[in-house]
Amino acid sequence: MSLTLAIVGRPNVGKSTLFNRLVGKRLALVDDQPGVTRDLREGEARLGDLRFTVIDTAGLEDATDDSLQGRMRRLTERAVDMADVCLFMIDARVGLTPTDEMFAEILRKRSKHVILAANKAEGIAADAGVLEAYNLGLGEPVRLSGEHGEGMTDLYAQLMPLADAAEEKQVEEAPETNIELDEDGEGEMPLITSAKPLQVAVVGRPNAGKSTLINQIVGEDRLLTGPEAGITRDAISLRIDWADPDGESTPMRIFDTAGMRKKAKVQEKLEKLSVSDGLRAVKFAEVVVVLLDAAIPFEQQDLRIADLAEREGRAVVVAVNKWDIEDDKQEKLRDLKESFERLLPQLRGAPLITVSAKTGRGLERLRAAILRAHDIWNRRVPTAALNRWLTAMLEQHPPPAPQGRRIKLRYMTQAKTRPPGFVVMCSHPDKMPESYTRYLVNGLRQDFDMPGTPIRLTLRGQGDKNPYKGRRKKNAGALAKHLKGRG
Repeated sequence: MSLTLAIVGRPNVGKSTLFNRLVGKRLALVDDQPGVTRDLREGEARLGDLRFTVIDTAGLEDATDDSLQGRMRRLTERAVDMADVCLFMIDARVGLTPTDEMFAEILRKRSKHVILAANKAEGIAADAGVLEAYNLGLGEPVRLSGEHGEGMTDLYAQLMPLADAAEEKQVEEAPETNIELDEDGEGEMPLITSAKPLQVAVVGRPNAGKSTLINQIVGEDRLLTGPEAGITRDAISLRIDWADPDGESTPMRIFDTAGMRKKAKVQEKLEKLSVSDGLRAVKFAEVVVVLLDAAIPFEQQDLRIADLAEREGRAVVVAVNKWDIEDDKQEKLRDLKESFERLLPQLRGAPLITVSAKTGRGLERLRAAILRAHDIWNRRVPTAALNRWLTAMLEQHPPPAPQGRRIKLRYMTQAKTRPPGFVVMCSHPDKMPESYTRYLVNGLRQDFDMPGTPIRLTLRGQGDKNPYKGRRKKNAGALAKHLKGRG
């Protein structure tokens, strides 16, 4: 699903009715009483062959204070910011109101794409309201009836080109992973550029300070923050050039994600969707920053998030926030490092950085750790160096001999980067114990300076085809044939 559509408008214009029709279920409460929807509700929509995410928002209220209406309005404005398209809905039977005109002006400034919809437009009683809608200056209104399903074809026609554009953008922004290398460990290495910025996801439990940290990095309050856990409800990406003290900047796209709670605590459908959105952000990232709360670090959910990033093959940086209010920093740091090594052995050596999102301390170390983690994620080791290393590892600790038959490791090469992936040709790969594979992986980490990054080690039997064997001979034969033809 490449497109996100937010349905916005003043209370009681029929947003939830259309939402239910698009998702094909009664997920949203519907009532004649205005203000029944008080939060964002997200669902998987279907319209013809289009699949997209639809958000049902609270009615836009003319309130900007900290009242319930004011908070509802801020959540709706957040939905507008994160959606690819806004469907601005008016009630065709009531006609335009001053509130409609005010919010049309807001949408013109905030939304990338606005589709104007005149709802409840069945029958001639709605004709006057449909005509009035042109006065908003948002183009021709789509005449809809969310209750009776009228106008869906016209809505489809408006959404289709926007969905195609959003899908193309997602393909462009998706990180390159598992890049294949040739026998000499060569292959095109993706560069960090303005067109292809380094993609970083900031993940963690609710209220760990993710949005505050990103606001500090960006240097302005771009994300809604507050003491209540779970204010962030969807992954939002921000494009920045993060400079070091010398002024050298690195283009980055940073994903701020909704806090991930334990599954048992995720009661609302909305929170479940927030967690899945955080998982999507991990898949779109190259480096994942797992943000912990110094007061309660390494809870089960933190470990699951870090393990997820490792299983997805992403570079990982662990950052401990709220360090400014920690009293005994040395003892705390010692305990944190011990817990990290014990609880996350699969990320041995990954950077552990202490920061204060509130004051900005530690951000330079965090930036350096992200760039180093990205560099290690792209690490390439020449085949000759790998095989010299393998010989030394075998002499130091020979592989086991199950049923009296020793496993022979004959050849090793790096097949991929992002993350680094290695292939070992050996006899009886199915009999190799996990402990020996770990021995090799830990040796790779230590001897080739690859701390913390996921490493993939594949064992192949003698009967398996060596992906590089004969390639040079074949290429030489093809060249000779080509030269003979020219002669």
